[in-house]
Amino acid sequence: MAVNLVNVEAVSKVYGTRALLDGVSLGVSEGDRIGVVGRNGDGKTTLIRMLAKLEEADTGRITHSGGLRLGVLTQHDSLDPKATIRHEVIGVMADHEWAGSAKIRDVLTGLFGGLDLPGFENGLDTVIGPLSGGERRRIALARLLIEDQDLIVLDEPTNHLDVEGISWLAQHLQTRRSALVCVTHDRWFLDQVCTRMWDVQRGDVHEYEGGYSDYVFARAERERRAATEETKRQNLMRKELAWLRRGAPARTSKPRYRIEAANELIADVPPPRDTSELMKFANARLGKTVFDLEDVSVTAGPKELLKHLTWQLGPGDRVGLVGVNGAGKTSLLRALADAAVSEGEKQPAAGRVIVGKTVRLAYLSQDVTELPGTLRVLEAVQQIRDRVDLGKGREMTAGQLCEQFGFSKEKQWTPVGDLSGGERRRLQLLRLLMDEPNVLFLDEPTNDLDIETLTQLEDLLDGWPGSMVVISHDRFFIERTTDKTFALLGDQTLRMLPRGIDEYLERRQRMIEASVPAPAAAPAQAKPGVSAADARAAKKELQKVERQLDKLSEKEAKLHAQIADNATDFERVAKLDAELRELAGEREELEMRWLELAEDA
Repeated sequence: MAVNLVNVEAVSKVYGTRALLDGVSLGVSEGDRIGVVGRNGDGKTTLIRMLAKLEEADTGRITHSGGLRLGVLTQHDSLDPKATIRHEVIGVMADHEWAGSAKIRDVLTGLFGGLDLPGFENGLDTVIGPLSGGERRRIALARLLIEDQDLIVLDEPTNHLDVEGISWLAQHLQTRRSALVCVTHDRWFLDQVCTRMWDVQRGDVHEYEGGYSDYVFARAERERRAATEETKRQNLMRKELAWLRRGAPARTSKPRYRIEAANELIADVPPPRDTSELMKFANARLGKTVFDLEDVSVTAGPKELLKHLTWQLGPGDRVGLVGVNGAGKTSLLRALADAAVSEGEKQPAAGRVIVGKTVRLAYLSQDVTELPGTLRVLEAVQQIRDRVDLGKGREMTAGQLCEQFGFSKEKQWTPVGDLSGGERRRLQLLRLLMDEPNVLFLDEPTNDLDIETLTQLEDLLDGWPGSMVVISHDRFFIERTTDKTFALLGDQTLRMLPRGIDEYLERRQRMIEASVPAPAAAPAQAKPGVSAADARAAKKELQKVERQLDKLSEKEAKLHAQIADNATDFERVAKLDAELRELAGEREELEMRWLELAEDA
């Protein structure tokens, strides 16, 4: 039976006149992998800080099991600015000690791209003080992950990680034995890592079984059954559920509970986008030419990022742009934006950018544009326009669009100077859309946005008729809003990826493997200290363990089928799910034994 690691009993927390948490009771057990979601400001970070005893509750009690080994990643690190990376991550371990640890090698390679920390001038001996917030964040995460813990608490661990780093972190956490509680807005990451969800809403915490996709269904179903009046939110959730069931093929390989009920719930939901209809509308607004690049070279100072690039962004194209940090994603967008703003006068270092005469570009950069702090939210939007045409007969007032972006009627009268970073980001994007552009460049648009705002933005972009380029490390957002994926792989070229981000990760892995010299072949031999007789016995037991693993796989497949057959019988599903968890425990033990035997054999 799983041991309870943390108990939260009737906990409340009030800030000013607002109750963030009101009488919340929760528990974290061994093996739990919990994702925490909710709107910005609803108390996600407060909840996990109290869980880790970094913050006191006003009422109620939080208890940890005796001897709990707890690791916490907060949004603000406690690194010593005078220390080196070596001191903070490796400590006093000698080089041969840490280099001999598979876990430390994996963490350093996964987070920094190599044991020599290629992004840092002095490698492990780099002093932390002058480093950026993103670099410090990786260092704090590395320090946490090389330790052994019973429970890891992570607050926005994917911030400042690229697509490769997020993919590595998901795989790493999947293989750890530690329990996990994680706040993140990265929905792909939640789906890969978590088996339970906590949804923080209006002072309460709702619990759901399964990853993010299962949570979306369960929440939509709960709201439908309760006959909620929040029609707008319910429709958004059903649309997102439709995307999860019909969208990116990689997700459908993961077992989904209650599939029949999910299909029934979304039977009348149309596909996210009518691509051909949007293309017609985009052609009418943009003509034939949007951006044509002819033999273009893009530079950043003395560094040449792209060479001899010939490419076309056409009317209605929705492009996701991914790539390694420093490969030139933002520089490429800036070069196109400069040509558009100067009406073709300002050109890149070499080659030519042709801009369509009808192009009206809106560029959301990573910098939050400063607005007069005395302006109120609604006034800042109305400063651009009172109403906006969203195409296909859809029109919204400034106030309606504010509401869709999470600014309630009361919030619309808040001075801009009082907004949080995430709220300012939302307002920046809102003002861009109010200007009725027909070409959108979005550079990391998901920064500081909570999941509910992201789904609202995606819903808005679904019917937006124009050309769009999105740079993002949020692969869910890329897959959800774009139709084509292009990559900058650091070799001064731009490549189309028919299979999207999965293909990008495969290509990057091949490039990394090709750059590492192959080790000299050595004759196979048993682990030192293992006799030939012991090695034979290990091989024999290895075959036995493999047969047991095959049988376990068959049992798991049957249980998944039974769960699907009993989708509407939640009591039966709960029992079957419990059996499935027991089998998962058995599988983990067998796999560990297999690894030990493989080493001996």
